[in-house]
Amino acid sequence: MHNASQTEISELILELSRHLHQRHLLAAADGNLSYRFSDQEIVITPSGKNKSRLKPEDLAWMNLKGEILAGQPSSERLMHLEIYRKVPEARAIVHAHPPTAIAWSLARPDLRELPTEALPEVILAAGKIPVVPYARPGTLEMGTRILPFLPDCRLLILARHGAVCWGDSLEEAANGIERLEQVAMILKIADELGGTVPLPYGELRALKELRKQIGPRII
Repeated sequence: MHNASQTEISELILELSRHLHQRHLLAAADGNLSYRFSDQEIVITPSGKNKSRLKPEDLAWMNLKGEILAGQPSSERLMHLEIYRKVPEARAIVHAHPPTAIAWSLARPDLRELPTEALPEVILAAGKIPVVPYARPGTLEMGTRILPFLPDCRLLILARHGAVCWGDSLEEAANGIERLEQVAMILKIADELGGTVPLPYGELRALKELRKQIGPRII
């Protein structure tokens, strides 16, 4: 949707906000979605409003410098800006609070990435899913903690807080969050049943080569 109008993008942000809320990936005023039209125009969900009941006029606008052009942008806009500045190809960002993914970072505080080497679809669709060290929500540190993982990783768990996915489109970023929670749930169930068994080394290598051919997009 690189040629989409501001109205079309605004409507899509509202639609995806409702979808993520219905899937229990957002609650109350949690989370935020944004889209970059250019360095001069970034649209982002507002601060302190339930994502299931947003209206187009609630959306806020700012530029890459962080100057507010209209509305009251999310308190976590600093994280969005850090990603946009670091990754010029990032067009959209979704930050949500997928419960099971967050729970992994609570129960396993030493975890550096989700143990996805038993799931071929995850390797093909997302590559590795790192856990970003904790930073206080709403601070610049939350953005700077992500920087070492960029641009290689598009989908990340934010320890004790949530998850963030960036991509070429709003659909890609939202799909990444949805996929993350499904993966986290599968791994939780497998862990309760006795643990996961990684795929053989040769198969892992083959899947990772296929991932390189697919490219970095979250699918």
